[in-house]
Amino acid sequence: MLSRRLFLVGGLFSMLVACNSRTNKPEMLAKPINSVPDLSSKIRLYSAAQKGYFMSDKVVKTEAEWRTLLTPEQYDVTREQGTERAFTGVTWNNHDHGVYQCICCGNDLYLSEHKYESGTGWPSFWQPIAPENIATREDKSLFSKRTEVRCSRCDAHLGHVFDDGPKPTGLRYCMNSAAMKFVKMS
Repeated sequence: MLSRRLFLVGGLFSMLVACNSRTNKPEMLAKPINSVPDLSSKIRLYSAAQKGYFMSDKVVKTEAEWRTLLTPEQYDVTREQGTERAFTGVTWNNHDHGVYQCICCGNDLYLSEHKYESGTGWPSFWQPIAPENIATREDKSLFSKRTEVRCSRCDAHLGHVFDDGPKPTGLRYCMNSAAMKFVKMS
C-alpha cells in the first residue's frame, strides 16, 4: 500500500513539475515551506520523483524520548538549535558516495554529489535531495538575520542556508554533522 501511495504521489508530482515548468523539464524553481523569499527563488528541485526521495509520515516524540535516542551533542544540535564546532564533525570532510539522512528520523536530506568544499568546516551542499524534505524559516538569533534549515519530517534543526554558494543554485546549505548520518552507496 505504501509503495502504491509513493508511486501515485511521485506520478502526480512529476505531472505537476511538467505542467508548471516553462521548459517541461523535471527541474524547476520551487519554494520550500516557510522560506525566506530572497533565497527560495534560487532553490532548484532535484528529480526526487524518479529517485524515490520523498519524506514519509511526520515523526513526533517527547523531549525525553529524543534524549534517550540521541547523544548529548546530537540532542543539543537538533532539538536545541545548537552548533557543533567547525572542523570537528564526522562528515565535514567526507568524500564517499552516498546519502546524508536526518539523525533523528532517517529522512533523506542531501546527496554526496551536491556536497562541496566551502572552507567553513561544516558539510556544505548546494541543494537538498528534495525541497519537500527540508523546511526553512527566519532565524534572528546571534544578532543577525539568517535562514534556518530544519528536517520537515521531525523538525530537527540541521543548520542554515546562505546565498553565497556555487552555481547552479548559488546556495550554501551549511549543515551540522551531528544532525546527519551518512549512508554509503556502492
